[in-house]
Formats: sequence, C-alpha cells, structure tokens
Amino acid sequence: MKAKTEHGTNWTVTILLILGLITIVFPLYMTIVIAFKQPSEMTNSIAGILSLPKSWSLSNFKEAMEVTDFWNSLKNSLLITGVTVVLSIVIHSLMGYAIGRNKAHSKFYSFVYLFIVSGMFVPFAILMMPLAKQTAEMGLGNWVGVILLYVVFYMPMNVLLYSGYLTNIPMALEEAARVDGASTWRTYWKVIFPIMKPMHATVAVITALAVWNDVMTPLVIMSGTGQNTLPLAQLNFQTQFGTNYNLAFASYLLALIPIVIFYIVCQKQILNGVVNGAVK
Repeated sequence: MKAKTEHGTNWTVTILLILGLITIVFPLYMTIVIAFKQPSEMTNSIAGILSLPKSWSLSNFKEAMEVTDFWNSLKNSLLITGVTVVLSIVIHSLMGYAIGRNKAHSKFYSFVYLFIVSGMFVPFAILMMPLAKQTAEMGLGNWVGVILLYVVFYMPMNVLLYSGYLTNIPMALEEAARVDGASTWRTYWKVIFPIMKPMHATVAVITALAVWNDVMTPLVIMSGTGQNTLPLAQLNFQTQFGTNYNLAFASYLLALIPIVIFYIVCQKQILNGVVNGAVK
C-alpha cells in the first residue's frame, strides 16, 4: 500500500513538473518563432503562428534595435537597475540588520518593522500622480528620481527578507567580535555582511527583475525627458492601429538576454542560501 502511494505521488509530481515546463517553454517558443518570422508569414490560423519561420533572418532584430535606440535604452536600463540593486543591498541590509536584531526586545523597532513592511500593501496607482508632481518640483523627474523611488518601493520586501535571514545567523559571532574589540559598525561589515551573501544575491535578483521589467515608474517620472529604458522604448511597437509583433518579440528577446545572464551568475548563491537555511 505504501509503495502504491509513493508511486502515485511520484506520478503526480512528474505531471506537475511537465505542466510547469510547458507553461515556460511554450511562451518562449512563441517568442523565438515570431521574432524570426516576417510579417507576411503571420496568418490568422494557429498553424501559421506556431509554424517555424521559412527563413531564419536577423532583420527583425536589426530593425528593432533601430526603432528602440537599443544601445542608449540598454545603457539607461543597466544604469538604473545596477545602481538600484547596489543601493538596495547596502541600505536595506543595514535596515534589516538593525531591525532584525532589535525588534524582539524593542517596541520601537517592532513598530518600525511593521510600518515598513506595510508598504507592500500600498498600490503604485495611488502614489503615481503625487509622486510625479513631487519629483518634478524637486527636479528629480529623471533617472535619479526613478532610482530613489525604486529604493523606497522595494524596501518593504527586502527588509522583510534580510531581517528574516538574520535569524539563521547566531548572536555568538557578534559577541565574539565585540570581545575582540570590534564596534557594531565593524562587526556588521566584517562579520554579518559577508555571511548574508546568499541573501544579497536573492535580493539582487528579485530587485533587478522588478526594475528591469518595470514600465510605469519610468513612464510617469521620466516622460518628456527623451530618456528611455528598454520597456519604455518597446512601447514604440504599439500604436492605435495595432502592434508589430515581429519587431516587438525580437526586442523582447534582446532585452531578456542581460537579465538571464545576471540570474545565471547569481543562481549559485541563491541555491547556497536555500541549502544553508535548510541545514541550519
């Protein structure tokens, strides 16, 4: 009876994995196929859309790069994403450390923690217009203002992650550092910060994905500046008369490459963080 149950469980897991794989592979297949097709090959039939291109040409990618001013848009996206990730890791890890080590015995830090985390439940649509006006009046209607807003927007989730991860780090390490004469500041940077490397990678990936794919914040804050991120530039493919799917999907693939490379680089650290957490 036990063997049958385990066999049934294995089949259930296998089926779920296959379904999950299909939901990932099928959209990716559609993106690649449409990106390489010519508009004349796009028909209304399902077979016409799913079929492979008659000739694998890079003309769509070349034209998409021209329409989106790809290299300039890529530079802006890399700048905004990179600076946001670095600031988030430094600032949010410090906040998570201060809150995580004090909220258990301090009502003030408990209140600050709940106040910050509650920011996750505030939708951007409510803040959109006030923020647009405020950043314009402060002269921050540019990529600097966008970065500052991102650091604030992703603070609740990142502080939640950092403060939670600190529960896996024993206080004995900090006490030993203090015995050796290290200050709290030195203890954090020399002992705690390196130990949280897996969480840094996790926060970096989550924040980078959110910033890289975001459209609304740059659209609202940077409108009229002539500066585009990749998601903003890709709006050029959508007009009131329709959407050029071939160029749009080619542009999506180009924009996908940098963030996939970044995820692959950080993947090992994320897996180490999961394993270390399980062992502890």
